[in-house]
Amino acid sequence: MSSHRARANHSLYCAGMLISSWRGAQDAGNFPATALNDAFLPAVHLHLRQAYGWFLLELSGAGDWGSEPPAGTAELPPVPAGKAIPAEVREFQRLESDGWVGEFLSALSPVAPARPARSARAQGGLAVAAVDDNDCEAAAQWKRKFESLFDRMGDALDEC
Repeated sequence: MSSHRARANHSLYCAGMLISSWRGAQDAGNFPATALNDAFLPAVHLHLRQAYGWFLLELSGAGDWGSEPPAGTAELPPVPAGKAIPAEVREFQRLESDGWVGEFLSALSPVAPARPARSARAQGGLAVAAVDDNDCEAAAQWKRKFESLFDRMGDALDEC
């Protein structure tokens, strides 16, 4: 396993720990849901963004990289002349422009309002541009979706 893949897995693991702690705090009922969301959502989102970036580096075959992964496919190093963009990277490019990954990436962007309107949660049951009292479940869904893609794409990489 490469260091990029290990870092992606570690970031997913950290996101999972935070989601578990978030659920525990919700169950304890000691804090309002909005306060818990404000405390946990940005941290979970950061770990999932990092997992995504590290996995993109794995898919692209990038060598040494700095301490922060790319924020998306546009920040990947250029493909060497004569080589094609891996199909998995192209799939993520599509998901960033027309799918849930793009919505995930923009969910907590610095230009978005701190508490987006609740009405934006409509597309496919997980329009991530809107966050509300169910933020923990939305974060858990993001994690599950990334895990599923990483597992499928990782299996394809392992076969090569």
